[in-house]
Amino acid sequence: MREAFEACGPDCRGLGDFGYENLDEIRGESAMVQIYHVDAFTDEPFRGNPAAVCLLDNAADENWMQQVAAEMNLSETAFVYRDGKSFQLRWFTPAVEVELCGHATLATSHILWETGKLAESEPVIYQSLSGELNAVKHNGQIQLDFPATPASETLPPPGLLEALDIQPMYVGLSKFDYLCELDSADAVRQLKPDYAALSGLGVRGVIVTSGDDSGQFDFVSRYFAPAAGINEDPVTGSAHCTLGPYWQARLGKSTLRAFQASSRGGKMIVSLHGDRTKLLGQAITVVRGELVC
Repeated sequence: MREAFEACGPDCRGLGDFGYENLDEIRGESAMVQIYHVDAFTDEPFRGNPAAVCLLDNAADENWMQQVAAEMNLSETAFVYRDGKSFQLRWFTPAVEVELCGHATLATSHILWETGKLAESEPVIYQSLSGELNAVKHNGQIQLDFPATPASETLPPPGLLEALDIQPMYVGLSKFDYLCELDSADAVRQLKPDYAALSGLGVRGVIVTSGDDSGQFDFVSRYFAPAAGINEDPVTGSAHCTLGPYWQARLGKSTLRAFQASSRGGKMIVSLHGDRTKLLGQAITVVRGELVC
């Protein structure tokens, strides 16, 4: 849009229709925010989970961040700025701010290194609503260090089984989500949830998982969060902070190969270290641009 107005010249008409008084408002560097569209937990474009990453100079207005996230209309938009030796990081869905997001943290780390904000040998230290989080380069991939959020077995709440049309082998509840285990990967892949019913459960979302019948992965999963404005999230790093401890206990393995069986699909390596979960994955930049408002 800016380029079109500049090509039009100083007498270009119709700026008011877009909320601008003159071209200086569009050109003004102080009003511009670097923004990137990144596909996370994949090494292929148009796969994995897309996130927007906004590089800020300092803290931004919360209402503005929520409006930007709604405009981007991706499962998460991350906002990050340097604060001393660490970075302040917040995540917004199109509807709400969330306490923890894996794929947008992976995307943000990828952008900080790709743009030279940090040398690739330097770790990224984030301050967030979930405390301190870290990211490092590891064998050409990005490893996130997150808190584990294990689930405890519970009775299914009214409406959960009906909304998913399932008879699970296990139902648990973590800090954020319900967790259901089914008896096959095909059952997980074939789910057709009632999103309106799921949105009324009083939690962030619902994780559905099973072992992987093919043997290529240790487990598969899907994640539904209509209450947060995301019917189905393509690849959910934070859900694996629950899935990791669960499948470690089931399989007796501390390092697990995971696949999220959404239509886009995404994969990661999950490893358990006490009360921490490490998520290993890749990311690829799809779009680079500027916000001008």
